[in-house]
Amino acid sequence: MFDFKKSFSPSFKVMLLLFMTVVILFCSLGVGRYPLSLKEIFDILFYARETESVDILQAKTVLEKIRIPRVLTAGLVGCALSSAGAAYQGVFQNPMASPDILGASSGAAFGAALALLAGADSSIVVFSAFLFSLLCTATVWNVSRKTQGRQILALILSGIVVGSLFSAATSLIKLVADPTDQLPAITYWLMGSLASCGTQTPVFCALMMSAGLIPLFLLRWKINILTLGDDEAFSLGVNAGKLRLIIIFCASLITATAVSVSGIIGWVGLVVPHMARKMVGADYRYVMPASMLLGAAFLVVVDDVARNLLSSEIPIGILTSFIGAPFFLYLITRRR
Repeated sequence: MFDFKKSFSPSFKVMLLLFMTVVILFCSLGVGRYPLSLKEIFDILFYARETESVDILQAKTVLEKIRIPRVLTAGLVGCALSSAGAAYQGVFQNPMASPDILGASSGAAFGAALALLAGADSSIVVFSAFLFSLLCTATVWNVSRKTQGRQILALILSGIVVGSLFSAATSLIKLVADPTDQLPAITYWLMGSLASCGTQTPVFCALMMSAGLIPLFLLRWKINILTLGDDEAFSLGVNAGKLRLIIIFCASLITATAVSVSGIIGWVGLVVPHMARKMVGADYRYVMPASMLLGAAFLVVVDDVARNLLSSEIPIGILTSFIGAPFFLYLITRRR
């Protein structure tokens, strides 16, 4: 019987994932209320002429102003969340670790809710969510440094406590918000959506996420050493504390960026790294790039479904929960 996992090397599987992700991104450009064929997409992107028909101009506007920014943002957000989840799972040596383990999502939710309560525009909402997400993570790190005992356990417990405080503050904002205008906007943001992304959103994501994704990719082999424990890492000449701080900072930065533009999208950072390990094994030299590519492809497909399944758009956070929770139950109940 053909066994995909044993028949191909991890490097080949990563290249296959890269090809699959590119195909999904390109095909998703034609999916929407205004469908575009592959030929139309090619013509608009590579063979645009000075004088064009009205139909071509309309299709070009849809593609350049709406479809491309949204597809690229979905891919970048999925890549960021899944790679952050993989990094946290390796650093904390915990398969249940996810991007919001240090309270980044709770901080972003509070920042966005505060900006929406103040009547700010979308750019201020994104900035506020990003700022408070980093602030929450920094608070967790400072609190954990002042606690006694194991550093990893202190980080996790601090993340739970500080995240709960920010969640309580968000609930208070929802309580005092105007129920006819502000409360629906806050609730919809918390469900997670890419509907508000504009032409500058993927640029912002690419600039901020590259500062975290590139170091994670370059340091991916050292995460293997962290999974062995601090004593083993020290014997191999690796400063585990310093390396852990760098990886946590990078993962927190890309998580804050992703959540600030998309809202709360759960399960991607928890489930996708496990899917990547099923495909390429436990070696982080391959787990990290596989998680990045698989997360990007996964969220783009889910966003396609969210935009087209019903007459009105479904918040993407709802769909990821419906897909991620059953799949994770399947993973943890398998005999192997």
